[in-house]
Amino acid sequence: MTVAISGQIAVQFIMHSFHTPRRSVIAMSLVFLGAAVHGQAPSPTPPAQPTGASQDLAKELANPIASLTSVPFQNNFDFGMGPDKNGWRYTMNFQPVVPFALNKDWNVISRTIVPVIGQSHVVGTSSQFGIADIVQSLFFSPNKTKPCIWGAGPVFLVPTGTNANLGAQKFGIGPTIVVLKQQSGWTYGVLANHIWSVAGKESRSAVSSTFLQPFLAYTTKDAWTITLNTESTYDWRAKTWNVPIHFQASKLVRIGKRPVSLGAAIRCWAQSSPGGPQGCGFRLVFVPLFPKK
Repeated sequence: MTVAISGQIAVQFIMHSFHTPRRSVIAMSLVFLGAAVHGQAPSPTPPAQPTGASQDLAKELANPIASLTSVPFQNNFDFGMGPDKNGWRYTMNFQPVVPFALNKDWNVISRTIVPVIGQSHVVGTSSQFGIADIVQSLFFSPNKTKPCIWGAGPVFLVPTGTNANLGAQKFGIGPTIVVLKQQSGWTYGVLANHIWSVAGKESRSAVSSTFLQPFLAYTTKDAWTITLNTESTYDWRAKTWNVPIHFQASKLVRIGKRPVSLGAAIRCWAQSSPGGPQGCGFRLVFVPLFPKK
């Protein structure tokens, strides 16, 4: 029910935003976030949860390869795009994370990114809406977590773009790895991958792209998490960087009995490719969690 309401709000927002000025886009999105949080607030009567349990869940969520099923809905808003620098882009990344136990010593963690994009004046003066290319990662990770937590495996680029301006139209593959440390309330580490195209439409440019995500997070005893990270991409063909820096605050709450993380971040571009985002945008995150019973 919660996901359905959030999805309906997001779709209505996107469709209306094609005809909405930039300031109104920001104002509307904040109104929607407030309405969603207020309208779905937990009842005052559910049984209280131990503070330590909420903190542990919040710390698990800060670990990209934790043995925790989560379904993030990550909403990104970028501005200053296109040839005239007056374009904007809304990207909703649907990012389910599902762990599986291979045996008593090893897990495999599936991380999927399905981008849904609405943009205007990014490619000329036109607008596009649809699904972009899916990125699928599989991390093989040992249960032994000392001295570091780590996982490695393959990453796939799947050409699911519903519009030629939203996807590379190439199938790609490469390696991915994550290494991190959790100590007291701190989580710090790096996630990286590289994708080469191996098939696809011959008229489109080949893909050779490196992704780097160093991250630093601190989780408090009352389940607040403050995160600083960058999600940098280097295009080896175009020889260009895209470097957004995020400063995010999130809080683990309960909607009924369901643990949910709600977060917001400022998203500033240290560098972007020609026609890419300029200045600062923002991010809103809604993450239902499905811990083991």
